[in-house]
Amino acid sequence: MRKTALVPASLGVAVLALGLSLAGCSATPAASPTSADTMSSSTPMPSSSPMASDMHDMSKTGTFMGLNGKNVKGTVTISGSELTLSGFSSDEGPDLHVYLTNGTDEAAVSAGKQIDPVAFDKDAQTFMLNGVDASMYTDVVIHCDKAKAVFGAAALS
Repeated sequence: MRKTALVPASLGVAVLALGLSLAGCSATPAASPTSADTMSSSTPMPSSSPMASDMHDMSKTGTFMGLNGKNVKGTVTISGSELTLSGFSSDEGPDLHVYLTNGTDEAAVSAGKQIDPVAFDKDAQTFMLNGVDASMYTDVVIHCDKAKAVFGAAALS
């Protein structure tokens, strides 16, 4: 009776799947519309709590730098309930999102707050924070959710 070793084949399939997933964030896919072209435009609910008014008075800025071999440039400004990217560009990725985090690694992204999809090639973008207390976060991260890869980050000050 012949025995077949399944472990090496399974390992090969897993390595191939991981490679394809990571390549998805650096490959240039065929032109297709992205959900980032239609950013969230709902307005936050008014609140009379002191914390909510502090959120609207807070203003923070940061400058993006690429991480993990990726290129991300531009500035971020958080003012009131809006997060604004200006002079922004990023390496292309199929599933890029902007996050508020306390750090720039995968654990920080997982613990952070996903804001919205982000367009890699749109110079100016504005996102509504919809009740998010941005004062609780130290960084804005551009993350490819599909490959679980941080493309870049801006420390807020």
